[in-house]
Amino acid sequence: MMNPRNRLRLALATLAAAAAFSALAQGNYPNRPITLVVPTATGGTTDFAGRMLAQPLGTALGQSVIVDNKGGANGSIGAMIVKRADADGHTLLMQYSGYHVITPAVSKTPLQWDASDFQPVANVLSAPQVVVVRASLPVKTLAELVAYAKANPGKLNYASSGNGSLQHVTGAMLEQQAGIQMVHVPYKGTGPALQDLLGGQVDLTFGTPPPFVPHIQSGKLRALAVTGKARLPSLPDVPTTAEAGLPKLDATSWFAVFAPAKTPKPVVDKLTTEIAKIMATPAFRQKALDLGAEADYMNPQQLGQFTQAELARWAQVVKASKIEAD
Repeated sequence: MMNPRNRLRLALATLAAAAAFSALAQGNYPNRPITLVVPTATGGTTDFAGRMLAQPLGTALGQSVIVDNKGGANGSIGAMIVKRADADGHTLLMQYSGYHVITPAVSKTPLQWDASDFQPVANVLSAPQVVVVRASLPVKTLAELVAYAKANPGKLNYASSGNGSLQHVTGAMLEQQAGIQMVHVPYKGTGPALQDLLGGQVDLTFGTPPPFVPHIQSGKLRALAVTGKARLPSLPDVPTTAEAGLPKLDATSWFAVFAPAKTPKPVVDKLTTEIAKIMATPAFRQKALDLGAEADYMNPQQLGQFTQAELARWAQVVKASKIEAD
């Protein structure tokens, strides 16, 4: 039987929790700065998405939104921080689709988190990938890349943002569809992979356009194809993979905000409403286009349904391709 002192403590804790939820429901959220965890290193599209959103969201909510990069372990370090955080809306996750829906399918050991640990808030950006090579590699088209790889089996190495990332899976898909062999080199995010590509330590990579477009336009990198259904306004001369002869090499990434599971609905509603307003502005939409992405809002219900469909889709792709994390 519980003693009177413990009973009092439990009663006080229950009242405090009820009061906190009531305050949130009454619109007092947020009451302190918000941490937006980015599960990658700086310099990639996930990081760009977080920073594009942080300042205007902070202004809208009246509290600072602090971007906190926690890269590593295929996104699991950042994901676990948010999973374990209080479900009060003050710790959020800017998630990359490759980590959210592909990593679970390729991991050899069970992860400590899954999609059910997070409450969908809003999808922010969607973007195809671009096949990018170092400028000194003697290929100018996707067909030439395939021919070079066939003439030099196992010589080409491609970078990714981590084992099980969409870049990793896209590289494996290219190998299988084109009948070539390459070496996979995983990094803790697109930023470090990009730096080694610029430095010539790796030969090519696959990634969403934002971090690559400036280097492609300056001539430091060469884009061979876009893994989407249409050419990008920011890279109008770069053909799609279908135009380049590999129509099944179709891979698009998305970047979305999630909160810990059981975050109160009033908090989620407030967040998604303000994010939708920000994304509807011409400035936000144009910045996304300039970077080679698209402002692609989904509300919590839509994002939840889309996530479940993506989990099923990529599980099938991974199984058919016999892909495993290294």
